[in-house]
Amino acid sequence: MNKSEKNVPQDYKKGYPSPSLQRLPLYLRQLKLYQHEGVERASCTRIAQDLGLISVQVRKDLSMTGISGRPKVGYNIDELINRIESFLGWDKKRKAVLVGAGALGGAILGYAGFVEHGLSICAAFDVDKNKIGTSIRSCPVYSIDDLESFVEQNQIVIGIVTVPQSVAQLVADKMIHAGIRAIWNYSPVRLVTPPSVVCETVQLSSSFAVLSSKVKSMLAAEKETSSNSQSKD
Repeated sequence: MNKSEKNVPQDYKKGYPSPSLQRLPLYLRQLKLYQHEGVERASCTRIAQDLGLISVQVRKDLSMTGISGRPKVGYNIDELINRIESFLGWDKKRKAVLVGAGALGGAILGYAGFVEHGLSICAAFDVDKNKIGTSIRSCPVYSIDDLESFVEQNQIVIGIVTVPQSVAQLVADKMIHAGIRAIWNYSPVRLVTPPSVVCETVQLSSSFAVLSSKVKSMLAAEKETSSNSQSKD
């Protein structure tokens, strides 16, 4: 039995709607902007207007944290920030390892914003002998053969996968066997994990598909407007 195969409630993955969870960081960033400006309270209506959202949706999303705003007064900014960070687990420090010290892995290691969210990437692992023994953005790079012992000795919970899709599942299996409980997957492939392991795949192509579609629609609308204008002339 793998180290990650522990007794876990079968309904723990039901959780909350992903779109709502994905909006919480948007609220948090806006709230910290208010905080910087000296604003003490904010309503769902104001938050929604500033973010281009619907106030009913904002209220529903924020209710996941267990906080309630006061009618006509809104939320206390400091309290709401603390509630969101606690709900997301960003008020606690979590250690992670990254496998795949290539261009994408290096970019992730160079992103300083993770520290603000309580995520500390302690080490990177690779099979490239030219990278092993070096450091990327002050993060040491070790051989993939040392993954299991490092995870066990440092009580690592999160593993980040930034390898080609052809070896992504193999890397995930190594992480799971080492005791990793959560996998953040940047490889464009669906990983198979046991119920006791949380796995979230970053959908870069899906996000770009939305952007590309909007650009296409925008340019088509501009072309149509331009054509109509020329016809009138």
